[in-house]
Amino acid sequence: MPDDIARWLTEHARPLGTLTPGAPPQDLEPLSDALRDVRIVGLGESPHGTREFFRLKHRIVEFLVREAGFTTFALEASASAARALDAYVRHGTGDPARLITRLGFWTWRTEEMLDLVEWLRAHNRGLPEGRRVRFVGTDPQRCADSVEAVAAFLRQVAPEQAENVRELEVLAQARPASQPDPEQALLRRAEALAGFLEDHREEFARHTTVDTADEALEHARILTRAADLVTRSPGLRSGESSVFAARDRYMADAVARLVDDNPQARVIVWAHNGHIAKGTYGDGVPALGSRLRERYGDGYYALALLFGKGSFLARRGADLQGPPRRHRIGTGIRSVEARLAGAVPGDYYADLRAAGPPSESAQWLRAPHLQRSFGAHVPRFVYRFHVAPLVPAEDYDGIAFVARSTCSRLLPPAKT
Repeated sequence: MPDDIARWLTEHARPLGTLTPGAPPQDLEPLSDALRDVRIVGLGESPHGTREFFRLKHRIVEFLVREAGFTTFALEASASAARALDAYVRHGTGDPARLITRLGFWTWRTEEMLDLVEWLRAHNRGLPEGRRVRFVGTDPQRCADSVEAVAAFLRQVAPEQAENVRELEVLAQARPASQPDPEQALLRRAEALAGFLEDHREEFARHTTVDTADEALEHARILTRAADLVTRSPGLRSGESSVFAARDRYMADAVARLVDDNPQARVIVWAHNGHIAKGTYGDGVPALGSRLRERYGDGYYALALLFGKGSFLARRGADLQGPPRRHRIGTGIRSVEARLAGAVPGDYYADLRAAGPPSESAQWLRAPHLQRSFGAHVPRFVYRFHVAPLVPAEDYDGIAFVARSTCSRLLPPAKT
């Protein structure tokens, strides 16, 4: 099997000359052919806290925006807080470092993400409004900004309803399945509030503006999605009704709205490999990417990022508040990453759709393997053994491989 991988990659792997953003894009040109009819590109990552993944994906974002006309950057982050960051990248409003800290996850509070946000702002500066790249969050959870926005809007247009938002304040920082409720009373309150704003939209638009009324309504809809996630049972870990499936479904729906509402839209989706994959993860949870593949066919392209050896950041165990720690791992022998590292030296990209007719050297693409998979949290010692099943051609359309990884660089704590 390793010889099969080496033979196939010798023909199909394209070396990456550098991981540094801003470098000339010639080594990324093979992406142009692979993505010619693609409207959505999923950019994955096997751990979140890897500097080289941030830098390579930054390069790819630059290429997709400048050379391929992609219009929207969608991140696995708070849909609520991302709206303020969108205002920054499009109009220069606010402090980008502070806005990044509000996205809800330590994984994005990095120098590398700030560099990308600043590039998006620089790219947009001076462009007509209709050509500026949008910044969108896809995750309903961590919706403090939506609680504040809806409360402020109601105080202005319907003060008698403002108290109803107080019941939803628990959603501000709540995590999925953290408030299990079979009756879903919290969800019903959120739905009633969104319904009220929708029923009175035209009236409220006359008292404010159409954009202001629509913004408040979208924040209210985010609260209904968050309430659904928060009140689901933590014990149901697989199947369509699980909290994990609901989260990926909401993220896929967020991307679909971007594409369906604008025939010219082309969307970059930045998330973990498990989410952008075209199959399932965990105990058979349909991934975000599987839903996009089902809906858009080859119009969705899943590009996984894998690495050979090195270090990455992650929180330890179930610690939800402590700082992420440095973790290290060697190439090993069990994973597909070890075989990829042994097949071709250095950093490279391979288009798995280019396999063509079945051949002996391409059999590895449709054979089962094990891939490393680290989330935002890993156990203290046994994380080295964390692997997930993989059939390369079924799960991904392309693989970008980085030989050595280092830790992403955290931003300093935000000033209060």
